[in-house]
Amino acid sequence: MTLALDSIDQALAPLVEVKDLKHVYGGGKAGPGLVVLEDVNLTLKANEIVGLLGRSGSGKSTLLRSIAGLITPTAGTVSVSDVPGDDAAHGVAMVFQSFALFPWLTVQKNVELGLEAQGVPPDIRRKRTLAAIDLIGLDGFENAYPKELSGGMRQRVGLARALVVQPSVLLMDEPFSALDVLTAETLRTDLLDLWSEGRMPIRSILLVTHNIEEAVLMCDRILVFSSNPGRVIAEIKVDLPQPRKRLDPAFRTLVDDIYARMTAKPKAPAREGHFPGTGLGMALTHISTNTLNGMIETLSGGPYNGSADLADLARELQMEADELLPIAETLQLMRFAELAGRTLRLTAPGKRYDSFDVDQRKQMFAQHLLAYVPLAAHIRRVLDDRASHQAPASRFRDELEDFMSEAYAEETMDSIISWGRYGEIFAYHEDDDRFSLDDPA
Repeated sequence: MTLALDSIDQALAPLVEVKDLKHVYGGGKAGPGLVVLEDVNLTLKANEIVGLLGRSGSGKSTLLRSIAGLITPTAGTVSVSDVPGDDAAHGVAMVFQSFALFPWLTVQKNVELGLEAQGVPPDIRRKRTLAAIDLIGLDGFENAYPKELSGGMRQRVGLARALVVQPSVLLMDEPFSALDVLTAETLRTDLLDLWSEGRMPIRSILLVTHNIEEAVLMCDRILVFSSNPGRVIAEIKVDLPQPRKRLDPAFRTLVDDIYARMTAKPKAPAREGHFPGTGLGMALTHISTNTLNGMIETLSGGPYNGSADLADLARELQMEADELLPIAETLQLMRFAELAGRTLRLTAPGKRYDSFDVDQRKQMFAQHLLAYVPLAAHIRRVLDDRASHQAPASRFRDELEDFMSEAYAEETMDSIISWGRYGEIFAYHEDDDRFSLDDPA
């Protein structure tokens, strides 16, 4: 009886357990550092696919790398359990977004690498490698080099390389994002077939994605992450039977619900320096004015007539949430549109903007940029006050870095330069990294 209970406990024990994980990049003498993850807790059990869903910069990949042991978190613990009594199980294996293959090695040699590192004898190594290659549908390409393979085939090699070491947990970091739509769909379907048929030597999958439909298609549970810093803000159980259909009303309802959760205003104030924020500490995503104008025109026309469901908009434009939400938030920041739950609708100024010609649009954009983006108004004020009407961009970049990381500061400056040029509120000279009023509006 004791042995039976022990077996049950082992079967129910989590394969991966993350407790109070925090990760900070930078810090020390340079400043407090960038908090990427904070107070993250996660449990992964046997026989489930769990998705980590969130925007770029929410720390999903950092969490995955912490679990894989590739980086050490600043605080918290990560526990990974192997399959009891099975010497072939080695905890975790990872499939990366990039194919990460050695171009000078054949498919077989690329797949064998992990086994060779483990000291597996050549005959066993060859047998397991060929079985893994056959499993993922590349039988006949053993002696091909990566340059001879399509993107989808290269990612299959990456999958075989992960499976051949027979891990307990398969970690996948946006494994389909570098592929075209049809190739990604084929590989996703094949992976689900192998999983449902029990043909892969793994017990669970942890998948990082920013594609909401992909998460609903594949996962049993979805953890939704906020950004700046990354925290789990929702856990969603997906009870839909496999295979799942995108046009199923229940599927669509769940996708819409996730969009609403990802666009919901945070209950607690965002960390200073990140949108939504105030003053110079507002980090900006670099969205081109062509993209902003195109989205306004799309919303204004049929079938939306000024208001669109984000999920419908993403499907129509073939955009992922990670691409669509920054555009929507920038339009909201500029007061040309507003986000209400999962709905994006044009404001009255947005509708007027759509009706204007090019010159009128530029004038209105300049007015809104100066009124609602503090950094733009700050730069223009400094230029107006100086007798030379010039200022080095480094002066403003340094100010931003008091609020945010160097990377965020650089992207914010790129945004301001692009938007300011479009609105003609100042000129920027790249050769000497300088703002001026040489040709202001």
